[in-house]
Amino acid sequence: MAQQHLDPTDPTAEVTGDALAAYLRAQATEFLRALRLHRETGGAPAGGAEGSVDAARALRRSARRISGSLHTFRPLLDSDWSEEMRPELAWLSGTLGLEHAYEARLERLLLALHRLSGSAALPAQPVGAVAVGPADAAVGSRTGTVRPRALAADSAGGPARPAPVPERGSLTVGAAKAGALLERQLTLARTRAHSTALQALGSSRFHAVADRVAVLASEVPLTPAAPTTGLRPLAAAAQERLTDAVAALPLVTAGHPYNAEALVHGLSPDPSPHPQDGPWHQVRLLLRLHRYAREVLCAAAGASPLERSREFPGAPVDVRLLAAAQALNRHRDASEAAAAAAQAARTPRIAPATAYALGVLHADQRHEVEAARFAFQQAWRQQAVGAP
Repeated sequence: MAQQHLDPTDPTAEVTGDALAAYLRAQATEFLRALRLHRETGGAPAGGAEGSVDAARALRRSARRISGSLHTFRPLLDSDWSEEMRPELAWLSGTLGLEHAYEARLERLLLALHRLSGSAALPAQPVGAVAVGPADAAVGSRTGTVRPRALAADSAGGPARPAPVPERGSLTVGAAKAGALLERQLTLARTRAHSTALQALGSSRFHAVADRVAVLASEVPLTPAAPTTGLRPLAAAAQERLTDAVAALPLVTAGHPYNAEALVHGLSPDPSPHPQDGPWHQVRLLLRLHRYAREVLCAAAGASPLERSREFPGAPVDVRLLAAAQALNRHRDASEAAAAAAQAARTPRIAPATAYALGVLHADQRHEVEAARFAFQQAWRQQAVGAP
């Protein structure tokens, strides 16, 4: 007889605290498996073995899911235990994610610099080199030395090549030094983040977290009423919090391709976080909690939402959530990249051309922020559709 699965979107299907316990045990097992893999790879140095990177990513993924489930379904769990566990898991996930965040931010900014300075793609570079558009400049070492090719005379005494337009020329001159400055700052930050992560993984604080997760893999501290209490009301509350937060967003502004107010504020010398970004970051966190709550319900049916769309074609899946999550991830990445460009532009005694290139880069990333908001608005307002 074919195995029957509960439909997590069916409000009549009973899903109780036992399903939550099974989900938490599975995530704890994944955490311990990733921890063992990380120890076997030895925690390779920054940019090192791929196995260590995958293990750290798996640790973060499991820690986020356990922490998110403890938050959404906390009435069904021992309150003292969950309140002690959630901050520790958040600390671990945040600490392990910093190195990857700095690496991705640097790559994003360098690619944007190349695009803005006339190069469609980032060419392969020797170690320590920072390139700009091949048609615009010849790049020196990590110091960012640049010789504008458009102004260089032919070695045989021929006439100089035509100069580019002033805007592109000014950007090209500063792009190499801006890239070198960003590379120095973000590579240093990434190295420090890697060292911090290694220290965290060797600390007594982490060992205490790992011990608690090991206990969780076999014993979940549910309340006495949890095995007979349904999970759907708590999952629905998480969805309602997300819906309310989305309703408070300025989606009318996000429906326009240009938000002058956001750009003007972003170009100000005020180093404080952008005031428009906070609510969007909060929606991203609430969307993650909603997705994790759906995972718990789907786990009772024997598969994750994405797996259900592949293995059980008749089961509905909200692809809107996937598109919305991707848009909010782009929003976070672009806003943090813009902040990094603005921080680099505040470096004392940098050349005007470098500051100009960083200003253009900052504006470009703020426009990426607006594009991500527009994409989220489009994804969220469309009706949920079924899996193919």
